[in-house]
Amino acid sequence: MKDKKSVKVISLVALTFQNAVLSLSMRYVETQYGDKFVSSTAVVMSEVVKCIISLFLVYYYESLSLVHFIKTLHGTVVKQPIDTLKVSVPAVVYIVQNNLLYISASHLDAATNQVTYQLKILTTALFAVCILRRSLGLHQWVALVFLLSGVALVQLSDVKDHSAATSEGQNRVVGLVAVLAACFLSGFAGIYFEKILKGSDISIWMRNVQLSIIAIPAGLFHAYTNSWDKLTSLGFFYGYNFFVIYVILLQAVGGLIVAVVVKYADNILKGFATSLAIILSCIFSIYLFNFSINYCFVIGTIFVIFSVFLYSNAALVPHKTFQNQAVEKA
Repeated sequence: MKDKKSVKVISLVALTFQNAVLSLSMRYVETQYGDKFVSSTAVVMSEVVKCIISLFLVYYYESLSLVHFIKTLHGTVVKQPIDTLKVSVPAVVYIVQNNLLYISASHLDAATNQVTYQLKILTTALFAVCILRRSLGLHQWVALVFLLSGVALVQLSDVKDHSAATSEGQNRVVGLVAVLAACFLSGFAGIYFEKILKGSDISIWMRNVQLSIIAIPAGLFHAYTNSWDKLTSLGFFYGYNFFVIYVILLQAVGGLIVAVVVKYADNILKGFATSLAIILSCIFSIYLFNFSINYCFVIGTIFVIFSVFLYSNAALVPHKTFQNQAVEKA
């Protein structure tokens, strides 16, 4: 029992830190001076890292020998092509979603990006109703109202930052469209992935392997389709530096941290982690990106935090769990 409580605390701290730092890091890496890397290549490399880590976890938890490990992979991925094909849907969606998050990070301040991305809770609920035929209770609807109100207040909060972003070649509208599209895709992919997991004895680690096997070639296709000239002339890893590699690793490990939280912690702790991450992003943005916070932004953020707590204690909590598990994996 003591070990389980320790894992809960550690996983909570890790998830909070990862959520907050990832948002800030993506903002910094997209706005840093110097040679600009192609963000779609970073998405591909994140999938490669996740695949390697997932393969190790499959080997560690499910295999007794190298031969058994290879047979397990062959039996799950190759001998079940229909099942693998089903996983291709969220795999492709994750690729698009992660690219959208890089776009939103380059056009929005980290705090606004982090708070707005909480709309994924709303899209998850809507897709749960449409795809899984689940009903929402009063608490869920109240939470969603607070969520929408909070995000609206955040978007109306800071005209000064809007002007600064425009002068730097950034477009707030593009950033908002990108993050809202990412929220939509997040909700769909999360619920679709949950539906795949139900009734299956395939572990979440093996599902990660299936996702990566499909996502990697899909990501490569997307990268070269949109940036063929730059990638062929400058190279796939053009613009990479230590910080870019760090963001790739951070994004890849994030999905695995969520898996640990889902296994050992409860959804109240997940709500704490999400809320604390939003607060940390706002605080650090003040010092790192000269982000100014006014009363409208504070009220909007409080609304979002309250909605996360309320939603985390509602009847749709299992859907939120799987949704978050699928998003951080993207």
